[in-house]
Amino acid sequence: MIAERSDYSSLRKNLLDGNPSVVRLVTDYLQRIKEHTHINAFITVFDDRALQYAHAVDEKLHSGDNPPLAGMIVAVKDNICIRNTRVTCASKMLSEFTSIYDATVVKRLEDAGAIIIGKTNLDEFAMGSSSESSYFGAVRNPHDPEYVPGGSSGGSAAAVAADCAITAIGSDTGGSIRQPASFTGIYGLKPTYGRVSRCGLVAFASSFDQIGPFARSVTDVALLLSVIAGYDPSDSTSSKIAVPDYTERLSKNISKLRIGVPEEYFTSDLDENVRSVIDEQIYRLKDFGAGIKKISLPHTEYTIAAYYILTTAEASSNLARYDGARYTYRAEEISDLNDMYTRSRSEGFGEEVKRRIMLGTFVLSTGYYDAYYRKAQKVRRLIKGDFDKAFSEVDCIVTPTSPTTAFRIGEKVDDPLQMYLTDVYTTSANLAGIPGISIPCGKDRKGMPVGLQLLGKQFDEKTLLNTAFALEQ
Repeated sequence: MIAERSDYSSLRKNLLDGNPSVVRLVTDYLQRIKEHTHINAFITVFDDRALQYAHAVDEKLHSGDNPPLAGMIVAVKDNICIRNTRVTCASKMLSEFTSIYDATVVKRLEDAGAIIIGKTNLDEFAMGSSSESSYFGAVRNPHDPEYVPGGSSGGSAAAVAADCAITAIGSDTGGSIRQPASFTGIYGLKPTYGRVSRCGLVAFASSFDQIGPFARSVTDVALLLSVIAGYDPSDSTSSKIAVPDYTERLSKNISKLRIGVPEEYFTSDLDENVRSVIDEQIYRLKDFGAGIKKISLPHTEYTIAAYYILTTAEASSNLARYDGARYTYRAEEISDLNDMYTRSRSEGFGEEVKRRIMLGTFVLSTGYYDAYYRKAQKVRRLIKGDFDKAFSEVDCIVTPTSPTTAFRIGEKVDDPLQMYLTDVYTTSANLAGIPGISIPCGKDRKGMPVGLQLLGKQFDEKTLLNTAFALEQ
């Protein structure tokens, strides 16, 4: 069982009083990581670096400077760059690559006083739904190590769930924050596309990827989002829309809220145990005074097909840079340039990454581009249109995060289609560029966590956080 631990919001007053010191807190967390190595949540742990930053934050606190995240212990997914440290993307291809700069989110976290304690494990190049495809081994669910923690940000989710970090940062391309948050019983937010800078995030599918937070409370999610969100001139897709202080806007009052329940997300494919837990939460929202309205998102059935055509196409383009010629793994005893390219990529990439590169190259090829890629782009617009219509009638949408709870390690690894379908309720938010949050709301008969998903209008994370806050209370 996982012990109940304080969130940062509860701990902050003690930290500001110097009890415990940030150095002591970091020392305790480094010890806790050592005690939980069987979860395999971390690829790299920053023992010396974290303690060095902790000393600096303690000095700031002693001088009366109280940065907003002073002493918050944060784990960062290992596809996000931190200067002078490895960024492996859990791949042999980048296993020895060292970043020469900080991602924008890393700069903002550390400027706010957060302590980054290490880089977390993930599915290779963030391509997966179980965190089993890592070159550094599978991540395990802290609730039961025989089960997956979800993916691709499984290491970040597992680190927070096991209290090896107070909060964590992940990336979400089709559910990679929300689904592992659901499987491990914590909060995970995918912000609106463009709300958080992607500068320093190693690209999987550039028009889908978004960085976001994991935490054990809604307030901590709001704190993190307030710090990492905002325009960044280094990211041409980041938005200039002003960032509110999300913590000041948290409210339990949702009596005037209109919440949509899409019929397409409550079909026979949804596990009955998960359905009963989600139904109970919908009744709670109604009890709080929210208006519940049945809605339809008619193009939902095409979501997975469109998502995997478009994201693999973008992955095929983005991963072309890993050719063995520059900063990545290079095969030994090569005979010529073509042999170097072929063997380096064959040896450096894992099976799932190679599968997606081949699929993406196929849908972009002459004779198939119109039949697949162009058609999938049209479907993406239809899915976005479904949400636009729905949000003219409701303020947010409630769904399950995943059709099931966590599954056993190895259960789906040989069946890619079944693995892909675990993201059937999350990929639509990335296709439409809208925000989504997974909220822990109960457990199934096996004792594994169930997550509820809230989807909102673009740049309306406020409504999602308020609704989550009401359920949390």
